[in-house]
Formats: sequence, structure tokens, C-alpha cells
Amino acid sequence: MRAEEQYIDLFGEHCQLIRSLSSSAMNAVRDEAFADFKSKGLPTRKTERYKYTDIPALFAPTDYGLNLQRLNIPTSTKELFRCDIPNLTTRPFFVVNDTLYDLESNLSKNADSIGRKPMSLPEGVTICSLRNYPGSDGKSKTKISEIIDNHYALIAKTSDDGVTALNTTLAEDGLLIYIPRNTRVEDNIQVINLSHSAVDMMINRRVLIVAEEGSEAKILFCDHTADDKRFLTTEVMEAFIGAGANIEIYCMEETHYKNIRVSNTYVRQERDSRFVHHSLTLHNGTTRNRIDVTMRGEGAECILNGCATADRKQHVDNNTLIDHQAPHCESRELYKYVLDEEAVGAFAGRVLVREGAEKTVSKETNQNLLVTDTARMFTQPELEIYADDVKCAHGSTVGQLNDAALFYMQQRGISMKEARTLLQFAFVGEVIDLITLIPLRDRLRYLLDKRFRGELNKCVGCKMCS
Repeated sequence: MRAEEQYIDLFGEHCQLIRSLSSSAMNAVRDEAFADFKSKGLPTRKTERYKYTDIPALFAPTDYGLNLQRLNIPTSTKELFRCDIPNLTTRPFFVVNDTLYDLESNLSKNADSIGRKPMSLPEGVTICSLRNYPGSDGKSKTKISEIIDNHYALIAKTSDDGVTALNTTLAEDGLLIYIPRNTRVEDNIQVINLSHSAVDMMINRRVLIVAEEGSEAKILFCDHTADDKRFLTTEVMEAFIGAGANIEIYCMEETHYKNIRVSNTYVRQERDSRFVHHSLTLHNGTTRNRIDVTMRGEGAECILNGCATADRKQHVDNNTLIDHQAPHCESRELYKYVLDEEAVGAFAGRVLVREGAEKTVSKETNQNLLVTDTARMFTQPELEIYADDVKCAHGSTVGQLNDAALFYMQQRGISMKEARTLLQFAFVGEVIDLITLIPLRDRLRYLLDKRFRGELNKCVGCKMCS
């Protein structure tokens, strides 16, 4: 049985149920997405952008549960909230599997126990469910319904990617983050994605970010597992960055070895906008991240940074595309991996400079450290340039711990184990130093130090990190 067939049969049998428990905006594109999935199927290693991860094997017939009937999963905020970052002021939101948790009432009940109190958002800023929002029934038009109707599945093309098509076919809920024109969100928005189930579970999650002209916000996504179960998660995020907007997104994964996460992020930037994306994989099973950034407006700036640590047989694959379509734009990209034991890493980054995108400035760097001879790294930085008068550079390195440095440190009384830890920590420090949220930067340094010392290897989710 091909991996696709189980999902085709699943939707054929339960399509009416899925539609009845979702929203009009999500249903409007569902049939087209299903047709694209049936036509394309799941991407194989023969697909250029997926050649380092065996997607059909990850989606092979397995007894995963799906919460198609939107059953309430009992959740305790006090028990599950393990993502507190000391000295960082955030406005937290919980997404349990794919559903926005009733945060307000639970924070009101548990504010003392989790050390948080509800904080208000600036006027007009909306963070809500893609399933339940004013106008979600399709009978009336509201501002929020128009925003979702005009943006949902607009740049996440189901005809382009089989995983995106599958997610769009099956997703019943998701999260909207809307920031109106010229609005600055002072408190950092924190979205805590919790994989929570009593049985093995497949989760299909959507995120839609609409940041209008001149808006500004910093958004932190934390992915955690709450149970020792197998989770297969697809996530599709669409981010629309308006003219002059400044949006920073931090995506931090700290799950467990049974977790499979396939995430596709699509970004569209307008003129003079600034978009920063940090991808931080601290603990995982199999992770495949794709991010496509389209720079449509003149003077836009894009920064992509990534840090991945892996051991045992963990797998981390980051695939990026920065599409320069307008002149006077700048992009910078830095990804670093530390791979131990039999871990496998992959990085494929393509920078496309189209005709007419003069004065483009772009730099792409991938550096990798293999701690053991059995770790493997695949790296493929690419530049494709069709414009004149540009400054573009790319490069990658793969190496091992420096024997001379290890010897030097041991000569000064530092043990071999400590010396190896210090060198690994110093290697990823360049990426961590680029994080502008100082409390988050300090927290990551603490977690990475524990990670390199092997103190997080036994964690199921992130319970040892609190």
C-alpha cells in the first residue's frame, strides 16, 4: 500500500465530517487541495527539494489517531506549561495539537501557579482560531473573516508541494495572528504548540500571520511533546509581511525521539519590510523544515538563522528558498549543525536573484560540526543569478572537533569531556548571539550547555528543562 492511499481513503470516508467541523475559509480550498494531493502524492527523494528526507517512509501506513471529531482533550495548563523563559515578557497562547486552547479562563484560574497573568494586546491585534472566528460560518462578513478569506492558502500552493496539499486537505483548525497597520506589539507573542494525546496521533496544524504595513512584532513558537507517544505533525505557516513591517519569528523545537515534524513556511515580503526567522532544533526525532521567502518589494530585508543539535539517530533537514524579485533587497542566511553519534543533518539553501533585481546583496553560510565518525551531513548551498550589479556569496563547511584545540585545553587542566563540550558550545554561539531577545538568548545558552553535556537525553518533552 502506497503511503498516499491511506490518506486518500481517509478523506473520502470522512470528508463531510471534516467540512462540518471546520470553517468556510478552510473548506473553500479543501477540494482543490485534495485533487492536488491525489495527483502529486507525497514527494519522494527524486524530488529535488526532498532528496535528503524519505517523506513516504515517514507517512507510511501506521496506526495514528486523528481527532477528526474535535473531541476535547483534557489539558492542565499548570501541568503542561514548561516553556517559561525567565525575564522575558510574553503574551502566551496554547495550541493543543491543532486547537487554540482557552487561555484566558485558564490563566485566570492558574495565574499564581504558573507565574503568569493575562496581558492585553494592542487594539486591533487579533489572535484567534481559524475554525471559530467572527464570520467563520460564512453567513456574514467581518473584518477577520475577510482577512482569512483573502490570505488563507494564498501563497501555500497545494499544486507545488504534496505535504502542503495533504495538510490543506485534512486541517480542521489553526491559528491566526493579525497585526493591523502601524501597530507595534510591545509584549512578545509566545505560541506554545503542545502535542498531547493518550494514543499515537497525527496532527495537521495551520498558522496564518498577517502583518500589515508598518506593523512590528516578535513571535516565539515553542514545540513540545507532553506524552511519551508517537506524533506525526504537518504544519503549514503563511506569513504576509506588509510594506515597512518588521516581524521576527523564533521557532524552537524541543520534542522527543518518537516525534516526526514536517513543517512548510511560506513568506511574502513587501517593500522596505524586514523579516527575521530563527529555526532552533534542540531535541527531536525527525524534523524537516522548509521555508520559502518571496521578496516582492524594493528595499526588503530577510534574515534566516538556524541552529540544530542532534545525536542518536535523529534527523534534521532544513530546506530554504529566498526569491529576490525586486531591486535593492538584502538577505543573510546562517545555519549551523552539531551532529553526534549516528545523527543525520541536511541543509539545502537556494538564493534566486531574478532578472531586474539589481543591487541585490545576499550571503548564505552553512557550517557543520561532526562530533563522531558515524554522524552524517548533507549540504547544498546554491546561488542562481539573472541580474547584473549584485553582491552575492555562499559557502559551506563540514568538519570535526579540532584536535589541536582539544590538546591545548587538556594541557591547561581541562578534561577531554569538558573540552569537547566547550568547543561544541562555542561553535553554535555565533547563531545564538544573533538572537535579539536577550532572555531567550540566555535561556538557549543554558539549554544548549545541558544538551551538550547529555543532561537532556532522557527527556520525554521538555520537563527537565524547567
